[in-house]
Amino acid sequence: MVETDRPIVAVTMGDPAGIGSEIVVAAYDRLLESARPVVVGDAGVLRAACEVRDADLDVRAVPAVDDASFEPGTIPVLDLGNVDEIEYGVVREAYGEASLAYVERAIELALDGEVDAITTAPINKQSTRLAGSEYAGHTGMLADYTDTERYSMMLVEGELRVTHVSTHVPLREACELVTEENVLETIRVTDRALRELGIEEPEIAVAGLNPHASDGGLLGDEDEREIRPAVERAREEGIEAHGPESPDTIYVGAARGGYDCVVSMYHDQGHIPIKMLGFSGNETVSGVNVTIGLPIVRTSVDHGTAFDIAGEGVASEASLVDAVELAAEIARRRATADEPERAAGREAR
Repeated sequence: MVETDRPIVAVTMGDPAGIGSEIVVAAYDRLLESARPVVVGDAGVLRAACEVRDADLDVRAVPAVDDASFEPGTIPVLDLGNVDEIEYGVVREAYGEASLAYVERAIELALDGEVDAITTAPINKQSTRLAGSEYAGHTGMLADYTDTERYSMMLVEGELRVTHVSTHVPLREACELVTEENVLETIRVTDRALRELGIEEPEIAVAGLNPHASDGGLLGDEDEREIRPAVERAREEGIEAHGPESPDTIYVGAARGGYDCVVSMYHDQGHIPIKMLGFSGNETVSGVNVTIGLPIVRTSVDHGTAFDIAGEGVASEASLVDAVELAAEIARRRATADEPERAAGREAR
C-alpha cells in the first residue's frame, strides 16, 4: 500500500559487470524526489561504483525494507552479497546468477507488498543464459513469477509510446504471432495501461505488419485477415483503436501527439522509432520500458548493460531517473484506484 506521495521502489542493480551500479549511484539523490528507492544488489559493487563516479555516498546494507532510511547521501541496499570480485565489461556466469537473484528478490518484495514498485537496471542475456536462464530478458521472467498470461512491453519516449504483440523472438516467428487474438489482447492491455497512466480516453493506433499495411492486399493479407478484425472487435468493446495503419508513417504522427500509443507487431518495428528519439545524437539516453498487464508495477531503463563503457563513469542516469519517476506515478495511481475498493471492504466489515 502506498502510504505517502513517495512510493517505495525496489531498484535492482543489474549485471555487476555493466553500468547498472554506477547509474544507480549517479541517480540516487534525484530518485528521492519522486520515490523512496531501496536497491536490491551487492553493497561491494555499489561502493566500487561510488569510486568510479567519485560520489560521496554512504552505501548502507539493510536486512529489510523497513530498516531503510531514505535520505540524501545514503543508499540503502538489500545486500545479497553474491559478487566475489568485480570486472567490468565481461560476460560471466556468476554475474548472470547475481543479476537474476536481484530480480527474483524484488519480485518477492512486490508480491508481498513490501515495496510499491520495481525498477530494473539492465541484465546481460549472455550472462543469464550461462547461468541457466531460458528467459530472453526481464519480461518473460516477471510474467512467469507473477502467473501473468497477458502482458506486453510498453516503451515510453516523450510523447511516443509503443507496445508490442511480440518482442524477443525471431522475425519469422514474430510474423506467425500476429493473430487476431494476440493483437486484440495487446490492444486491451494497452488501453488498460494508458488509463493507469492517467489518460482517460486513450487513442490507440495499431500498426500494420506489411509495408503500407498490405496496401489493399497487394503486399500480403495478414493486415486484413488478422489485424483489422482485432481492431474492429476492440472498438466494439469501447476502445478507441484505429488501424491497421501504415507502419512507415504512424510513429511520426504518434510522436507528434496524434495518438496516445502505437501497438507494434514485433520488436524492431516498435523499438526503432523509440531508439531514434532516445538516442538522438546526444550523450543523454532517456526512455522507459514498462511491463504492462502485471499485478505489480515494473519499469526499466531503455538501454542495455553498455559493457563498452562500464566502469568509465560516463554512463547517463537519465533513463533510470525517468523509470523510477514513472514507477512511482503508476504506483500512486494504482493506490488511488484501489482505495474505493478498500473503503467498501472496511464498510462491509
